[in-house]
Order: sequence, then structure tokens, then C-alpha cells
Amino acid sequence: MKERDVLFGLHEMDGIGWHTIDRLKRAVGDLSVLPALGEKDILALPVPPDGRGRGLGPEGARRIYAATREDWIAGRKERLRRSGADFRAAVDPDYPEWLRHIHGPPWVLYGIGDWSMLRQPIIAVVGTRTPTAYGRRVARMLAAGLSDAGWRVASGLARGIDGEAHAGALTGPGGTIAVLATPVDTPYPREHAALYRRICQDGLVLSETPIGTPLTKGLFPVRNRIIAGLSLGTVVVEADERSGSLITATFALEQNRELFAVPGPVSSPKSAGTNRLIQRSHAKLVMEAADILEEFPGWTSAAAGTRPSPGPAAVGVDEDGLSRDERFVLSFMSDVPVTFDELLAATQFDFGQLHSVLLHLLMKKKIEQRPGSRFIRYH
Repeated sequence: MKERDVLFGLHEMDGIGWHTIDRLKRAVGDLSVLPALGEKDILALPVPPDGRGRGLGPEGARRIYAATREDWIAGRKERLRRSGADFRAAVDPDYPEWLRHIHGPPWVLYGIGDWSMLRQPIIAVVGTRTPTAYGRRVARMLAAGLSDAGWRVASGLARGIDGEAHAGALTGPGGTIAVLATPVDTPYPREHAALYRRICQDGLVLSETPIGTPLTKGLFPVRNRIIAGLSLGTVVVEADERSGSLITATFALEQNRELFAVPGPVSSPKSAGTNRLIQRSHAKLVMEAADILEEFPGWTSAAAGTRPSPGPAAVGVDEDGLSRDERFVLSFMSDVPVTFDELLAATQFDFGQLHSVLLHLLMKKKIEQRPGSRFIRYH
């Protein structure tokens, strides 16, 4: 049995979460060995303890055994097929590359629609569920401008800014990707059912949540890390100081992606969060799509469906496939984690240049990103 199928079976089983799969992966390497093991064999695996110092235990071993049986996996696959969905596992070669480099990437993504959209550059556009007329207009305008330039626009299908972003992106060739907190076959909120069907047909709907899982509040922030992780940058259009879209902004910063914010009236509570992002220099102020696109000159042709033009990190490649800038940044890295800010100080690069170089090194698997915007070097 292929590892992707075992991973799917584990992900579908109640009581087996992200960390359990991670601990199993660290214990056995290739999960495809699990179907050949009995419950006692699984219980005897050298699985690292969880955060409370506990091992798998008999109940955990029983669940893992049940989740790796061929009939269980076949039945869950059939249920997924009947819903019109498919899946990608983290071990698949066509799993979205940008998502691999976040902390805690989804082991399985479920999707309905055009998976090839994930091979093109993506920008997230998010914001409050209760926007002003100004926020609605700007969200639709920015998303339409990005889509006209060939970029895919990702958002969360929520009320307000998310819905406007999806609608605006559907007017252009770039299109849109909706990332749900609910299972992929369940549009939420219900008022966006028609928009959901349109995205299923003309774009891509994604979710990490297995079909049949009831919706809980905790699924929304978990979903937000995927929106930010898929994207080269995140645009926050309108957000009060407690808006969930600021969680997406935080994920973008932690993942060393670009962050943008739309300014608003200082008297408007709906702009308090975005104005604060700009004030604290975390986000670039944007007024039109061009303000976003100018930060990604190397991806312009990629968004239009061709190979990206070489940016500063791709010029003068040596025999190891590294540019001069990439090799220079690597010289400050080892197996001891170093932070993004420390690399900024050491290299004297500007933010955008260092960000671009690190992304290229991640894609070339020369470095690994750790939690807290820390990086180590592969040897």
C-alpha cells in the first residue's frame, strides 16, 4: 500500500490528530510499513511521547491499526469520491510546495475543482466579516486586479471581505481558491452556497477537515494558517483589532511571507487592525493591485502562465544550483537555528531581498524553517 493512502487513512480516523501522525512518521519514516503490523507491533514502536509524556497506549495502537486496514481506507476513499472531491497527501509530489514550508503543514488536503491552480502564484485577500461599503469595494477591486494579472486569489469564503475577494477574482483569468474550515463538501456560511458552487466549477475549494466532521470554532484559526501558507503574500483589507483575519496576518509573518494592509479612516473601528499593522511596519500600505505586484517582479510571468523571470536570487547560478546571494545567506547558517531578524542584520539585505532568497533556498531544500521564523541549514 502506498504511503499516501496510509496517511489518508490515519487522517480520516477520529482520535488521530496531526501530532500523532507526526510522532508516527518520526518513529517509522515511511508510513507504508504500518499495514503489515499488528496492534502489539504498533504499540511497541519507538514513538516519541506526546506533550504530556504519554506514549500511544493500547487505545492509540488500536485506532492506528484500524485506520491502516485496506477496507477502511477503501471505504473512506469511496465516500470522498461520492462527494466529488479528491485529496493530496503531504508525501505527494504535487502537494503545494509553499505549504510544505510552514509549521505543521496539513497531512492531507481535500479539494474540489482545478488542482493545477496550486502550481501558480497565489495572494491571499482577507478581512472582517462585517465590512463597510468602502471595504467591500476595495476588496473586490484588489482581487479583480490581481486576477487580471493572472494571480490566484485565496480566501476563506467567509461573509464580508472574503466573499468580495472571491467574487472579484472570478472576474479575471487568475481565478480564486477558497479554503474552508468546514469539510470540502459543505459550504459555510450557507448564504455563500452559490458562490461555493461557482468556485468548485471555475476555481478550487480546499479543506483540511475530513468529510462528516462537525464545525467548531477551533477549525477557523487552523484554516487560516493554510490560507497564509499557500500564498506568497497576504492582504488584509479591513479588520478591527480583534478580527480573525489578523490571525491570518500573524501566520503570514511567522511564515516569512509578505504582508499588506489597506489603510482606512482613523475613526473607523473596521480599519483599526489594518492601520495598526501599517503603523507597526509589519505591513506594506496598498491602494491598488500594482502596489502588491511590484513586490513580486520575479513571479510576473509565472502568474501569466509562463516560467518566472529570474529575480536577484536566480542570477549567476553556480554548479550547485545556488546564486551568489543564496550562497552568501547560507554562509550565516548552520544546524543551530537562526532567526529572520538575525539574518537581516548579518547579511544587510533588505526585507524583500532576504525573503526572496530564503524562499528559493527552501524550495531547493537547502534549509528548513522552524517555528518562530527560525532557519537551519541542511548538511
